[in-house]
Amino acid sequence: MNRVFGDRKTIIILLAPTLILYTLLKLVPVAWSLGLSFFEGNNLRGFEFVGLDNFAKFVSDPAAIQSLWVSVIFAVLATAGQIVLGYLLALLYVFVLRKGSAFIRTAVFFPMVLPTVAVALLFRSLVSVGDNQGPVNELLNFFGIPSQEFLATTIGTMGVALAMTWWSSMGFYAVLMYTGLLDIPDEVIESARIDGANGLRLVRHIVLPLSAPILVSSIIFSFNSTLKVFDSLLALNSGGPGTTTAPLTLYMYRTAFDYAEYGYGSTIALVLTLLCLVFTLAVFRTSAKQTKEA
Repeated sequence: MNRVFGDRKTIIILLAPTLILYTLLKLVPVAWSLGLSFFEGNNLRGFEFVGLDNFAKFVSDPAAIQSLWVSVIFAVLATAGQIVLGYLLALLYVFVLRKGSAFIRTAVFFPMVLPTVAVALLFRSLVSVGDNQGPVNELLNFFGIPSQEFLATTIGTMGVALAMTWWSSMGFYAVLMYTGLLDIPDEVIESARIDGANGLRLVRHIVLPLSAPILVSSIIFSFNSTLKVFDSLLALNSGGPGTTTAPLTLYMYRTAFDYAEYGYGSTIALVLTLLCLVFTLAVFRTSAKQTKEA
């Protein structure tokens, strides 16, 4: 085995198919999109080099800035909920249910495998009003509260979208952090308990610091995925009411494919990519700084 993997030609042969596919499916489209961001037009009108005009247009475009804020706010709130709920479930699996957590883990993880559009339509039916009123409004009526048109307001739509995101993904993050908690040596936990650390003290001073690496990875993964949210909000309410809950991905889609502004659409995609990169580097730098101080 060492002779095989020690041969440079063998390594190249084994890696070449994957590297070629990655280049064609990932790097080439990114480079193509980057190049398009310096042009204006489409296949019918032709393309005209405009330099940095698309970036200046983005900064002065109220609709783009609004969509950017929608994406950032949604990503921050969704990430906070996913990490908190996932971590609490992971603690439940490890310290309460223990070996009996297999069924609960599977049941909570199940919504993750459902199609995103199907989940969005499910939550849309749950809060619907009118002749086909959903169970949420039925419950409100039972307590004497009039039916609410949740999807008719910005806050209501955002609340439903966040609840949908938390419900469908918290099982994934729970399993992800559960595996990280399992790496904490039992001897460390037992020693802390002997020293009097129990409950919140044990979690705060022992478990939380030792599970920091998996927490950082989960935060980065969650923020980057929720920042690029698209199909769930599109299926839920098409970014409505109006465009008040339209994320940057939806604005990019409409710009590029509805209005055929490929150059400006590529610029929006590049801004979104840079935002993900900046956040990832900031989290890594903060985590590394705290590790050195510790």
